[in-house]
Amino acid sequence: MLLVAVLIYSITAFSRPDNLAEEQVLHRGNGAEVQTLDPHKAEGVPASNILRDLYEGLTIEAPDGKVIPGTAESWEISDDGKTYVFHIRKNAKWSNGDPVTAHDFVYGLRRSVDPATASKYSQILAPILNAEDVIAGKQPVENLGVKALDDYTLEIRLKASTPYFLGLLNHSSTYPVHKASVEAHGGQFSRPGKLVSNGAYVLKEWVVQSHIKLERNPHYWDNADTIIDTVYYYPIEDQSTELKRYRAGEIDRTEDVPSQQIKWIKKNLADELQVAPYLGSYYFGFNLTKPPFKNNPKLRRALSMAIDREIITKRITGLGEKPLYSWVPPGINGYEAARLDYADWPQKKRVEEARRLYREAGYSRANPLTVEIRYNTSENHKKIAIAIAAMWKQALGVRTKLVNEEWKVFLENRKQKQVTQVFRAGWIGDYNDPYNFMEILHSKHGLNDSAYVNPEYDELLNRASMEADPEKRFQLMRQAEALVLRDHPVIPIYSYVSSHLIKPWVGNYVPNVLDHNYSKDLYILKH
Repeated sequence: MLLVAVLIYSITAFSRPDNLAEEQVLHRGNGAEVQTLDPHKAEGVPASNILRDLYEGLTIEAPDGKVIPGTAESWEISDDGKTYVFHIRKNAKWSNGDPVTAHDFVYGLRRSVDPATASKYSQILAPILNAEDVIAGKQPVENLGVKALDDYTLEIRLKASTPYFLGLLNHSSTYPVHKASVEAHGGQFSRPGKLVSNGAYVLKEWVVQSHIKLERNPHYWDNADTIIDTVYYYPIEDQSTELKRYRAGEIDRTEDVPSQQIKWIKKNLADELQVAPYLGSYYFGFNLTKPPFKNNPKLRRALSMAIDREIITKRITGLGEKPLYSWVPPGINGYEAARLDYADWPQKKRVEEARRLYREAGYSRANPLTVEIRYNTSENHKKIAIAIAAMWKQALGVRTKLVNEEWKVFLENRKQKQVTQVFRAGWIGDYNDPYNFMEILHSKHGLNDSAYVNPEYDELLNRASMEADPEKRFQLMRQAEALVLRDHPVIPIYSYVSSHLIKPWVGNYVPNVLDHNYSKDLYILKH
């Protein structure tokens, strides 16, 4: 096999400032309480933030978001783009001092796709040879296209050339796990005192609804260039409470800002407000397994058309979010998203058409739709749900009940699809490629909470996953996206921006489109 030149990147550590604080402790707001710190079962941004500190994949990201070597110091890629050979750092260690080997990555990747693990993210590994058959239980995990050539050399074979594969390898579904710990502790291996990890930090405390405490991993291969000693993550779902704790000096970085206080923040904390483009779609999903939305695209389209996205982004969110008329948000180089056919209509015309479709779907002001909007605890989500309920009421006469649920319950109800009708959702890119947004609506994806099933859509995605030509690949995905916009299993509402309040003494913070900020890259200045 002919291999392209070895890809070796040098990592240049930043020079240590002279005015570092004596205590290098970082306090981070982190949104909802995480469900688990098992990297192959975790979901959501809050868990991902912590897992990036605890674990390290074959690749990681520089502060600006560029993909750079992680536990693999270099790699080679075959001419056809289907075989990757990674060279594991000889000085990579687990937090208990054990060496990190290629066998650990084989074990982790097999565990991630094993149906017994029940990972909702396993489909993200579909580019790996035989992964889909393993996930479906059609082949044993040993047939997954990963192999340890020796202790420090890992081969991964793909079913087709996958341009985003290196970026995918810093996702938690690809992390290695410490086999002896998993086998000794089972489902409890990711708890304090039991979790053995290979990232810059180790798990010291987890007090539910209070904090998660991480401390430096002295065995981490790049520990010499890590400055922050201790990281506290606080689960704070209420943005106003988070702002109060930030102003009181209890938090150095907020996870979000309360939309109703944006004017005050811009006036009083402008220098500490960091707003940046963010590769994410905020949307509402329909449960397509039950009435009233099952087999009722006219009703789904009517509800989408009745939403005035411009009002939401200008008057409610107010931080530069953009109305979204596609499924894939802007920000992916070279990809021109498909658009809803009514994207350029004035809102008055949209409402008129929505009323016609609403009547054809069997509803009227005399016989109104009664529906629940389910959302996870958050002032910002509540405000948006209230606004959309009001728009539906005014335009169509819909009667809406708002249901607020704690994060874990909310996610479980979305998955079970028993009581859920309409649900709040957001998808943040795991890697910079449209396929990451498209794949979660594939009929077999574990995070397809709308239960959208369209064989034509699935086939287009399957073809895109095998297409080597970049433009043809994007064309297939645009066709698939157009089907989603026609069928309305979801309502795109706006494209995200990341918004945080960050204390001036937090150094080396660099905004990036995925909003991934590793604690190991930061430091605390004297203040």
